[in-house]
Amino acid sequence: MKIKHSKFKNTGILFELLVRQVTADTLNNIQSPALNIIKKYFIKSELGKELKLYESLTKSQKLSETKSNILIQTILESSKKLNKTSLRKQKYNLINEIQKHYNLDEFFKTKLPNYKAQAALFTLIELDHSENININQVSSNRYALLEYLSSAPLNEPKVREDVIEEFKSYDKDLRILTYKILLEKFNGKYSNLYESQKQILKEFITSVDSTPKLRTFYNAKIQEIKTELTNLNEHITDKTVQIKLNEVLPLIVEINKTAPIKNDNIIDLLQYCELVEELKKVNGNPK
Repeated sequence: MKIKHSKFKNTGILFELLVRQVTADTLNNIQSPALNIIKKYFIKSELGKELKLYESLTKSQKLSETKSNILIQTILESSKKLNKTSLRKQKYNLINEIQKHYNLDEFFKTKLPNYKAQAALFTLIELDHSENININQVSSNRYALLEYLSSAPLNEPKVREDVIEEFKSYDKDLRILTYKILLEKFNGKYSNLYESQKQILKEFITSVDSTPKLRTFYNAKIQEIKTELTNLNEHITDKTVQIKLNEVLPLIVEINKTAPIKNDNIIDLLQYCELVEELKKVNGNPK
């Protein structure tokens, strides 16, 4: 899922526009409503806390790439600690307050020098809170921030690789398994998998940001495995194995059309495939 940037929800942009409005009002000898709005919404509030995250970005430049990455990650981790419900409500009330005193079209017309960096940070924060991740969008926005923060030229393909590497440590089942598999596969850890298992991992990796596609693949594979196991069961001579397989078959079921694919689902699928392959070795491959 692609996240769209919204200047109406970007705390850094909203604050900077209000500060500029205070300046404009003062120069025009107007008692600035923007000043009262700043005092009301950015002092001892969730908006104020989030503003500090944006300011830590805009006040930090000419950093090394390593320090830039650490700063970005620290901002993302700090953002998770904010009260999202309060933040959403305060932003809604803030926009309503601005609209009472200013024309929104005119208010947002002002061009800001840090707009691109603030937009990139907003998008990264939203992506970090999202269940469905668009890897291309993560890497492009992280690259934009690194370019803004860093003192040396950057290598965009390397930034993308770093984003994938970083996903290994994220505490979200789908992304952990996907990118751990992706990276370790290249190191040869999964070289002994059956071809059917490799196919599952390949599909899982390429479909990580498309849950409906992955769900369809999973359910189709479940049906295929059940058919194969049922067919194999008819040719098993060991009664104990046959009884056990009859107990397993009812447990192999499709997932609900609205349910997300989780770590355990993929592991189950890999284990079912291994069961099929092992039974083929023992009993042959019946036509």
